[in-house]
Amino acid sequence: MFEHDFIEVDKIDNFLAFLWNIDWRDPWLIGLIIFHISVFMMAILTRNYGNFQAVLFFCLLLLVYFSESINELAATNWKIFSRQQYFDSNGLFISVVFSIPILLNCILMVGSWLYQSTQLMTNLKIAQLKEQIRKEKESTESKKVKSE
Repeated sequence: MFEHDFIEVDKIDNFLAFLWNIDWRDPWLIGLIIFHISVFMMAILTRNYGNFQAVLFFCLLLLVYFSESINELAATNWKIFSRQQYFDSNGLFISVVFSIPILLNCILMVGSWLYQSTQLMTNLKIAQLKEQIRKEKESTESKKVKSE
């Protein structure tokens, strides 16, 4: 029923051993790694484009949401694109190689948004304080002129 290189999920006792047993030279896995690198670069390079990043964020979360369906589809058709059957019913493999890197990119984008919002709030408060100082200065100057 199972191929000799296939490891059942209940037999996995070490996460690193699980990763070492993956054939990373499989063309579709190389494509997946290239996909993750390109999404990472896109998230970094478009950090100043809020609308684009919001769409990218939403699309990435949709991919994670549908990862269970993707896992089922891949489990039934694995012979078409893979050398080994990686797609277990628990979804461990797709979670490790697909969902976790996508979620890390989403966390990166949220962190970038939080940093940008703190910078914007800091700049806004500085501008408010400068305006307040300017108004107080004008007020004291107008009082001096009136007293003379």
